[in-house]
Amino acid sequence: MNQKLPDAALDQLFRTARTFNGFRDEPVGDDKLHALYELMKWGPTSANGCPMRVVFARSPAAKEKLRPALSAGNLDKTMKAPVTAIVGRDLDFFEHLPRLYPATDARSWYVGNEALIEHTALVNGTLQAAYLILAARSLGLDCGPMGGFNSSVVDAAFFTGTRVKSIVLINIGYGDPARVYPRGPRFDFAEVCRIE
Repeated sequence: MNQKLPDAALDQLFRTARTFNGFRDEPVGDDKLHALYELMKWGPTSANGCPMRVVFARSPAAKEKLRPALSAGNLDKTMKAPVTAIVGRDLDFFEHLPRLYPATDARSWYVGNEALIEHTALVNGTLQAAYLILAARSLGLDCGPMGGFNSSVVDAAFFTGTRVKSIVLINIGYGDPARVYPRGPRFDFAEVCRIE
């Protein structure tokens, strides 16, 4: 089971995968979105807390609700993307720990500790957003994650009445290679890592 993935798979997930700013006019069906979630949900989170919540904005009405929150640079590409995943973190995630992590009373770790709740939800929700990107790529989809949006507007439009707060938007579809910027450089190992 623990074998190295073939180079083609590693390329698709990391080395040749790109952030897409435009997508082909090809829909992403419910079956793909379900498959995407069923794959990404297995990524690890602290105490199996699974704080990520997602709205897959696909309909014209959902996209219009999203429009006022988008920065100018993200507006056109998001409105044209087949799907935009609105990824949030549920600040009530710990209420589900008796079900998700029955090995111990993990819920008690968080009750009344808002700083720990927020930190845990943000870190693990962000991890799950990364899992979503990798799951999408593994299913042959392309992604364009974005931080340029007004989270208060998004939260009011999509998460009102909950303790879910948005983290990131991820456009999802079948990428248009003509709408990709040149590949940016990355740091070398020695610049950002050390072994002690």
